[in-house]
Formats: sequence, C-alpha cells, structure tokens
Amino acid sequence: MTTALVTGANKGIGKAIAAGLAGRGMTVYVGARDEAAGRAAAAEIGARFVRLDVRSDEDVAAAVAEIGELDVLVNNAGINTGGYGKPSEEPAAALREVYETNVFAVVRVTNAFLPLLRRSPAGRIVNVTSKRGSIGEAGAWVGQPSMPYSSSKTALNAITVHYARELTGTAIKVNGAAPGHVATDFNGFRGTRTPEEGAEVAIRLATVDENGPTGAVYEDERRLAW
Repeated sequence: MTTALVTGANKGIGKAIAAGLAGRGMTVYVGARDEAAGRAAAAEIGARFVRLDVRSDEDVAAAVAEIGELDVLVNNAGINTGGYGKPSEEPAAALREVYETNVFAVVRVTNAFLPLLRRSPAGRIVNVTSKRGSIGEAGAWVGQPSMPYSSSKTALNAITVHYARELTGTAIKVNGAAPGHVATDFNGFRGTRTPEEGAEVAIRLATVDENGPTGAVYEDERRLAW
C-alpha cells in the first residue's frame, strides 16, 4: 500500500489533492494544524489525520514517528500575509513571515521525511507552487502580484531543483505543481478553477512512474519556464 502525506490538507487544494490520492487507493495522511478541521476532512475523504504545524520542529518529528513509512510527500501548506503594494514599500518582516511557511517549512518537512522516502521503491515529492513564482513566464507578471508570496514561490522552485539534483540516481522524483487560479478562501474564492481542477497536476506528479520527470514545475501538462 502506498502511503502519502499532504500538508495543509484540511481544506482547499490540499484537501482535493488528499482526496484524489485516497481515491487512487493510497493510505493518505491529512496534515493540519487545526485538529478539528483536519479530522473532519480526513473522515470525509477516507484518509487519516496527523497533527502537523509545518513551522514546528516538534510537530514534524512527531508526524515522522507516527506515520513511520512514506512514499509520497506533497508540500502544500502555504500562506500569503504580505500586501500587494510596491516592492519598495514592502517591509522585510512580511517576506520573513511568508517565507517561514512557504520556503523554510518545506525544507524542514522534506528533510525530516527524506529517510522514509529513501526507503520507498518509488518516492515522490511534490511542492505546490504558483505561476506567480515564475521569472520566465509572461503570464506571471499579469495583475498585481504580492512580492512576499510570489518571491517565496520563486525560492520554492529553486529548492525543488536542488532536491531533485541531489536525489538524481535514486528512486525519488521531485517536482513542482502550479495549480492555477483556484477558488479557495486563500484568495477570497475569486479563482476560476475548482480545487479538484487545481489538484490534478499535483496528483499526476505524485503518481508518475520511473520514466516521469524530476526537477521541473508543471501547470497541467505544460512545463513552466521559470
């Protein structure tokens, strides 16, 4: 039985990813800070709950011990507490706050679970990113992006490549999934896609075979230039 962990999975895209993986017969852990919401989501989609504040070393270590074995890690948890003003007016503290969850926590969780993933015959790591993090896609510059959020996803894309490079030659593949403009409470439900539609690319990357990609970021079937 394949075992998967999805962080920030009590709602939105994370919950849709967890549901999609559970629907494919995996044992799925819904990682969430909010125990009540996490348990409710897990029960609804036929998954298991694990308390997981990705910014807590203690929570992450406890989750590793509880789960015990892992084949798929989806780093989905993310925040955007920065503004949408001019970069020259953005306080450094706003970037630091967003990076703690969107970047540093991904490193914390990934490093903690890598020993389990290395024991898997086909380990998969999927980092949920955003087209806003691209520095090579023209569409990423449309609208009024948040510098803290967008730059955190640029950093996440770079981290994805670094892990993929280190793990070349192993059974582990590491990719980024850009779900698109999904309607969730993250953006006041202003998105044009459903969480299920946004989850599709992450689910596909979580289930690629040994000939699948690594070290890339995808939006649907299209590899992003970033």
